Amino acid sequence: MLSLAGSTLTAAVVASALLPVAAANAAASTPKVTKATKDAFGRVADNMLTDRTAVLLGSKAARTSLRPTGGVSLSAGQKNAEDGKLAALKGTKSRLAALGEAYTSADTKVTVDSTEVKGKKALVEVTEQTTLKYKKIRGDEPASTGFDAHHVLTFTAAADGTWQLTAMRSTDGGASRINDPVAPAADARLSRTTRAVHQAPKAGTSLPSPAAPKTLTGGTYNYQAMASYTEKYWKNYNTAYRKYNAVGGDCTNYLSQGLLAGGWKQISTVTPEEYDTWYYASNGTADAWIGVDEWSWFTQTAKRTTPLANVYQMDIGDVLQIDFNRDGSKDHSMMTTYRSASGVPYLTYHDVDTYRRSIASIIASYPNSDYFAYRT
Repeated sequence: MLSLAGSTLTAAVVASALLPVAAANAAASTPKVTKATKDAFGRVADNMLTDRTAVLLGSKAARTSLRPTGGVSLSAGQKNAEDGKLAALKGTKSRLAALGEAYTSADTKVTVDSTEVKGKKALVEVTEQTTLKYKKIRGDEPASTGFDAHHVLTFTAAADGTWQLTAMRSTDGGASRINDPVAPAADARLSRTTRAVHQAPKAGTSLPSPAAPKTLTGGTYNYQAMASYTEKYWKNYNTAYRKYNAVGGDCTNYLSQGLLAGGWKQISTVTPEEYDTWYYASNGTADAWIGVDEWSWFTQTAKRTTPLANVYQMDIGDVLQIDFNRDGSKDHSMMTTYRSASGVPYLTYHDVDTYRRSIASIIASYPNSDYFAYRT
């Protein structure tokens, strides 16, 4: 487990200098990657991600990612890129504070999943598991939020027998991680042609918001069952369903599973209405089950949802969608799985797989995006 006071990696900690890339003729041969090399690769990723989280905590600790680790260091370009991210995260922290949120501690574990050497480059896939504890500002915050994220790092062998990190990218879709200020590309859109759809109105993001009480029990749907399902499978996917992470994102597929668990009925009969079906089957899946915009259009047409005027009105089982770059196409779907007594919704979702992230954190990361809130 990793803490800001002293990072440790699941794999053996690098205890000595990294072995040389090769002998005197290193430039002409393929570099050798040992277990110590792999450990150092993971350690560098660990240090970088810890530094990012430290900014959100307000830590003034020295940048650990700047220190060479077992013969592995950051390239000048990567150092500049990290400086930009850390500066942007300071802005995120300030917006969070203005919204009444902070964290007291963080814990990260980085695991090296695979290492592939191609000539003088090594491609390293890692999984980041991070948990942040909420500071009790209002007093009714949940204990923590967390996420699982996946990254690909590119290391380049230098002539002196060391390695430099020259690139790092996320392989997840959807919303960015809590400790990453960079908005991702929009979800891949389905190709079905739109005829007549119901466009949801945008929701406000400021406080105070008008009251919008929700009856959680005794109605048609079991909202607690929706939340329980969603929180159960936030990082350990339900193997009864296909994953869509690699083909546009799994966020709406996962959202649909939670709604089904709470009593939503599948519809597979096609009618003249556009986006009229919502179902999952072994031989096919409705566009509205997996598509962000398509889900919105279906649920409004079928009167499964009603729009909310403000994101802070969301309660258990309600849904948030975001258009990150305000291009008219919604990019991401999330479910509210917890609401504090003081009225703050917390969202759980896939891509990046995330547990109980506050609406404040999302707004702080995406202050200029368009938001759409739905009462289910």
